[in-house]
Formats: sequence, structure tokens, C-alpha cells
Amino acid sequence: MERIYLDHAATSPTHPEVVQNMIPYMTEIFGNPSSIHFFGRQSRHAIDEARRACAKSIGANPNEIIFTGGGTEADNLALLGVARANRERGNHIITTAIEHHAILNTCKVLEKDGFEVTYLPVDNTGRIRLEDLRDALTDRTILVSIMYGNNEVGTIQPMKEISKMLQGHQAYWHTDAVQAYGLVDIHVKELGIDLLSISSHKINGPKGVGFLYADQNVKFAPLLTGGEQERKRRAGTENVPGIAGLHRAVILAERDREQKIQQYRSFKDIMISVFESEGIDFEVNGSEHSLPHVFNISFTGMNIESFLVNMDLAGIAVSSGSACTAGSIDPSHVLVAMFGKESDKIRSSVRFSFGLGNTREQVEKAAYETVKIVKRLAQK
Repeated sequence: MERIYLDHAATSPTHPEVVQNMIPYMTEIFGNPSSIHFFGRQSRHAIDEARRACAKSIGANPNEIIFTGGGTEADNLALLGVARANRERGNHIITTAIEHHAILNTCKVLEKDGFEVTYLPVDNTGRIRLEDLRDALTDRTILVSIMYGNNEVGTIQPMKEISKMLQGHQAYWHTDAVQAYGLVDIHVKELGIDLLSISSHKINGPKGVGFLYADQNVKFAPLLTGGEQERKRRAGTENVPGIAGLHRAVILAERDREQKIQQYRSFKDIMISVFESEGIDFEVNGSEHSLPHVFNISFTGMNIESFLVNMDLAGIAVSSGSACTAGSIDPSHVLVAMFGKESDKIRSSVRFSFGLGNTREQVEKAAYETVKIVKRLAQK
């Protein structure tokens, strides 16, 4: 049975070129990058080259890139680091109700530490209302964290409008760009973004590495103490093989971005065409302003847990906005924020997400299998 992976928003396969780029740093080039001898300088050179490539990809300066253990650490460093270092200027933070849990759970920690957090609601497309952001801003607001593109429904926030609203305000602006990076053209200086998080394994790089962009004027406290790595901003010997892999993944993402965007949009069109021609009842969730690879659909009256099991039995990997654990379903906080707790959509929505290795034939096959499963389950 052919297995079709359509869950790239969860994690993506490592590109073969990335793997090849990493191997020498696990075999021949093994020196500690903090060592001054030849072996250490080899590793340091790899990190320096990767830092330049990562900075260039978002229009930043190399000294503003901090390598981390992934997107979660980057988010934590941005929120905890900024909040704790700027408390004398205020204790108010603004975020949204649809952030990744790396942001939401970190905000809960900050609330326990005495910070006030405002969680902006979203409309039924997953976008914030700019007037809500304007009304929430105070002279005590020190940080605004709004994700670039949502990981469940793909909605892209009005970044240019947010940028204009925050100009002249003391608050630093952080964005979790883990899903958007590599598929959206991001220029942090043009947008006025102060902090930005990315994760390697979402762009066909290795797991366990990412980076935080932090504008050189941002004041923040490190989370890890120890050595003086990453300009004293992130202690610990750098993951040189991972960083080398991320470097190659960034180059490939930049090179192939436009082709991927067109390909993934065509995949969405294929699925919609099949669903419409087969006459099943469905609705696309999200906004017209959407990430190209994330496609969230609700099927009227569908039990999503049964649907996911049947899709897996058919060899197709997808996910939902619900975490199915021990026979119970925890509703997606994203879908609840968009549609309300009573909406049928929070129990009938599935996320397809496209990436490396997917073909038109695979997507078409997955669409027809989806139709068969939807029709079969609807008869029960």
C-alpha cells in the first residue's frame, strides 16, 4: 500500500541535500566551535556561514540571529527574555487566542509571574481585528506577539497593518513565523519586526534546531546560563550538524519558494475540484490570506476521530485541530476561537498540509479516498 504523507505542517521530511550537508559535521568536522584551534575554527566557520544565510533570508543582520534548539525555545526566549528584562517599563503583553502553545503556555507562566496578558480574539477567518489591537495597547505594554501564519488553518495576519499600528509604541513586536518561514517573503526591517522565531524541521531541515531573530536594539535576558555562546544570549555548545543542516534547508527554501507556492495552491484546487465533483458537503476554514501549504476543511456531520482512523488505514496521514487522546477529544483552541465552542466545525475539521515529495497524483488519490471515507461514515 502506498502511504501518502499530507501532514507537513506537523513536521517535514529532511531533504536529502540537507542530510548530505550534515554528515561531514558528524564525522570529519567535529571540533567545538568555541575552541581556537583548527578543528574548532572549522566548526565556527560553518556556524558563521549559516548565520549569514539565515539573516539574509529575512533581511536581518547576522549578529541578530540566535541559534536555538527549535521554534519552542525561540518563542520562549523571545517572550520570557523580553518580559523579564523590560519589567521596569511595564508588565503588559498582548498576544492572540490562536497562537501555538509554545506562546500560550509561556504566557501562562508570565501571568503567574505577575504579568498581565491580553489574548486578542479572531474573526471566523482566523484574523485579528486591528481595532482590538489598538484598544488593547497601553503605555504599560512591552511586548506584542502575533503569529505570522497559523499552523492549523493557515491564516496570515495583517502584518503590514500591525506594523503601522505599532510604529512609535514602546512595545517590542514578536512573531512566531514557524509555519510561514520558507513560503512567505519576510523582511523584518521593512515590517519593523523586533523578534521572529523559526524552526528547521518545518522547512525540510533537521529537528532540534531553529533560530530567533532579535533586533540589535532589543533588550532581553537569556534563558540559559553557562558559557558565552551566541554572544552570551544562548549558552551551550552549538548544534553544529543541525545548524549546517538548517543552513542548507534555508538555501533550498529560498531557491524553491515560488515553485512550491504554485504547486501547493494547485494541490488545493485539485482537492476542491474532486470534492465538488463528488458532491460531498464541505467548507474551507480560514482566510483568503492563507499559507499555501495548509488546507483546513470541515466536512458537515463528520466525526473527525473516526475519519482520521479511516484515513490512516487507507495509508493517508493527515491531522485535525483536535488532539485525540485516550478516547477523548480536546477541541482545537484555534477553531474554538474562530467559530465558538458549540460549532460543529470543531468536531469535523481536518488539516491537509503539503510538502516535499507530494505529487498531483498523490493529492488526487488522497482526495478521492477522502470522499469515499466521508460518504461511508455519513451513512452510519
